[in-house]
Amino acid sequence: MQYRIMIRQPNFITEEIFENALEEVRSKKANPQLAGISFETICDGKCVQILHKGAFDDEPTSFAIMERYCLAHGYKRTEKAHREIYLNNANRTKTANLKTILRYKVTNAENTAL
Repeated sequence: MQYRIMIRQPNFITEEIFENALEEVRSKKANPQLAGISFETICDGKCVQILHKGAFDDEPTSFAIMERYCLAHGYKRTEKAHREIYLNNANRTKTANLKTILRYKVTNAENTAL
């Protein structure tokens, strides 16, 4: 399994602010993991998403709902990857109350094949 951890930044954070902060951290202590940190702007384009409530293990049910929606409305996934946006802390929230936005990119079904 391959994944990327992303943290949304406030709009006032610029790449220059990011680079300065990263350099300050590097100067305090060497850490090989810092080489993999980057500042990016992501634009997903057309997507289908759902608010999944409950256990992470139950996400396939929400993905099935998304797939049915795509079939009914003429959309098709453009890649196998998806995003998970966690709206609360799994360490502090009861499993039944967890909220996760599940999202993947789509296009009109006749335009692309997965």
